[in-house]
Amino acid sequence: MSELAFQDQYPDDYAHCYGCGRLNPQGHHLKSYWDGEETVCRFTPDPKYTGGFPGFLYGGMIASLIDCHGAGTAAAAKAREEGKPISRFVTASLKVDYLAPTPINTELEVRGKVVEIKGRKVTVELSLAAAGTLCAKGSVLYIQIKGQE
Repeated sequence: MSELAFQDQYPDDYAHCYGCGRLNPQGHHLKSYWDGEETVCRFTPDPKYTGGFPGFLYGGMIASLIDCHGAGTAAAAKAREEGKPISRFVTASLKVDYLAPTPINTELEVRGKVVEIKGRKVTVELSLAAAGTLCAKGSVLYIQIKGQE
C-alpha cells in the first residue's frame, strides 16, 4: 500500500502500543488502511502465539488484533469525518465472538466498518479471517482521548 498506515500517523506520545505502536521496538507494528468504506489490516502470527491447541492462535491475540485494528479504524474515521489529523482512541468495550480455530503461520485479514460516530465515541464492527475462513467477529466501542478532539 502506498498510503501511510493509520498507526504511522499517531502522535509520538501515543505510538507505543504493543499491537500497533510504531515506537514499540518489540511490538507487532500492525498497519491499517482504508479499503473503500472498510478498513483492512493483514498480519501473519508466528508459532510462539499458539494457544492450547498446537498450530492455532490463542484467543487473546485474536482479541488484540481486533482491538488494535479497530482503534485505528475509529481514529481514521473520526479524522476523515472532521478533516483533522488522526488522534488516539481507547477501548471502552470489547466483545469478540470466536467462530473457528485461527491458524498460525497464515496471513490473517482483519476488516473494520464504522457503525456510528457520536461525539468522542466511535463504534466499530470487525471481522478476522484466515485463508477466506471467518474465524472471529468483534464489536468495539472506542473513546477519543480527551484533549485530542
